[in-house]
Amino acid sequence: MARNPVLRTFSRHIMKPLAFWLLALPGLWLGWQWALLLSGQPHDLGFNPIETTHRFLGDTAIRILLVSLAVTPVRDLTRWGPVMMIRRRIGLAAFWYALLHILAYLGLDLFLAAGMSVSGALAGLWRDVAERIYITLGMTAFVLLIPLAMTSFNRVQRWLGSRRWQGLHRLVYPIAILAVFHHGFMVKGNQLGPWIHGGILALLLGYRLFGMIARTRSQPSAKAS
Repeated sequence: MARNPVLRTFSRHIMKPLAFWLLALPGLWLGWQWALLLSGQPHDLGFNPIETTHRFLGDTAIRILLVSLAVTPVRDLTRWGPVMMIRRRIGLAAFWYALLHILAYLGLDLFLAAGMSVSGALAGLWRDVAERIYITLGMTAFVLLIPLAMTSFNRVQRWLGSRRWQGLHRLVYPIAILAVFHHGFMVKGNQLGPWIHGGILALLLGYRLFGMIARTRSQPSAKAS
């Protein structure tokens, strides 16, 4: 498939900028909605724009994280290797949306809506981390995501070495599990969103586990031959 000249041109010149703008689109939409709100125009942020904002950012972070986990299966199933070139960009986008999600909760929910000082908002955040299980899960996922974002660059990857780098970045799987449970515990009632995210994650984890089992079984036969 990579020998197709159209796909080769797309991979080299279009895929990366297209991925950038697609990943930026949710943030641009949210910024536009806030511009409409602040200018007194009709908007789609609902009756509680602050809650809508930080939940939208959190949902976006989880979805992009799941997309990043799907890149390798897409490569394996389609045999289109160039898709791996955008995996790092997708992973970094998940980190930035997760960071904005936390900043929105800290700045909009606690600082502005609750009228806390900066120190009070920080204290409120850590109190919530200690007392609310869904915030504990979400913050743990974000803290684990930080070293992945910091080591996503080629120079750091070379410094760590391939084996250590790959071992570190396998943290993305428990991070995704924590993020999905964070979403599930956060929502009220039996909403569909967390179930969809959980189902997608289960498929991706199942694919990963199946691949590990297949490789383990093939190693003895390869040695015997």
